[in-house]
Amino acid sequence: MDIEKQWPRGQRAAFVANFIRDQIVSGELAASTRINERVLTEQLGVSRTPLREAFKILESEGLLTIEPNRGAMVTAISPQEVELAIEVLIALESVAAERACKHATDAQIDEIQALHDEMVGAWKAGALMRYFHINQTIHQKIVDCAANPTLSRLYMAESQRIRRFRYAGNQISDRWARAVYEHEQILDALRHRQGALLREVLRSHHLSGWRTTRAVLEGEIRL
Repeated sequence: MDIEKQWPRGQRAAFVANFIRDQIVSGELAASTRINERVLTEQLGVSRTPLREAFKILESEGLLTIEPNRGAMVTAISPQEVELAIEVLIALESVAAERACKHATDAQIDEIQALHDEMVGAWKAGALMRYFHINQTIHQKIVDCAANPTLSRLYMAESQRIRRFRYAGNQISDRWARAVYEHEQILDALRHRQGALLREVLRSHHLSGWRTTRAVLEGEIRL
């Protein structure tokens, strides 16, 4: 892979950030792992400048911790911290739900429907990372429908910080299939503009996902 030949200068850091982010989310780069800059520059065919720009992007998302003279390390988060973050996401989506049902345009809902269809296709194909990316986009777009930029910004920041833990739960096949069904309910509530129902379905969806993720983190379920 030679990023410097394939991507314009202004896009290289974003590409590298996406590559490292996916490795963190998938668990290939575990918590507290120190990033080997030399290996990455050789693997991606990129200089250290876009690599370090990518580190700064991931640091801002809470996925990396950069230590002076020691480099970048995957941020470690305890299960207790993840649980608190899930509570925050539930609270933010609860605020967003009724506003989204009130303010969403038909075009926005159609876009979410199209994403949902694409997500189901990824599920049927067994493409977990692709499914996960679309899944996260759907949640963000529902919050964006609330037409509150502050709410959208807070939700995005907290989602990015714990996305690798949300991914872990979907690696369990039963949970993955259940999550797809729950998304059908979420979309139905949004399309019918039933704010209170959307709020409760989103809450249940997060709690169900967290129960599986916590079991994975605590070693009760093996991947």
